[in-house]
Amino acid sequence: MELNVLNINGQETGRKVTLDASVFGVEPNDHVIYLDVKRYLANKRQGTHKTKERGEVAYSTRKLFRQKGTGGARRGSIKSPVLRGGGTVFGPRPRDYEQKINKKVKRLARVSALSQKVRDNAVVVVEDFNFDAPKTKQFAAILKALNINDQKSLLLLGAPNATVFLSARNIPAVSVLQAEDVSTYNIVDAKNLVLTESALSMLTDLLGNK
Repeated sequence: MELNVLNINGQETGRKVTLDASVFGVEPNDHVIYLDVKRYLANKRQGTHKTKERGEVAYSTRKLFRQKGTGGARRGSIKSPVLRGGGTVFGPRPRDYEQKINKKVKRLARVSALSQKVRDNAVVVVEDFNFDAPKTKQFAAILKALNINDQKSLLLLGAPNATVFLSARNIPAVSVLQAEDVSTYNIVDAKNLVLTESALSMLTDLLGNK
């Protein structure tokens, strides 16, 4: 499949790029995408949740009242879970939520997500660009020229570019990443995928069949 290469003004440059079928033309595997997205979200969890149990709440150990003659149950400690302010029974404890999947499964998930974006006509290829200084207004003008200014979009770069990153930082619906750092979740979460020519080349090198 071929796509036209656009400039930052949204105009065709007259050049076309051919998408690698092993990266952008596979049959999307929804279950593999689900597995990788679940892994990504699970690994983002801090797992620092904690409640104090009976032995950790700070109360006196004195006997609350005499053993017999009150007509009520015998409560030996104010730390009891049945009392207000007492320790929590089976409460959450710090834990590691990390999940792992095989490299081949992770690759299949990413190429499936990329192929689905191509099927949805949600991939735009632009020529590499740069700014002299960080300018949010200039970046917003590019999004408007590409007709994606009101939609959640992901821009992939082939190399680190602090100027472009800073220019997009204050636009809530846009994310900017290096192509080698993109995850399946990033691709699925965006409605539109904007690739620079260098990013397209990097994705093909990283994910294509060797």
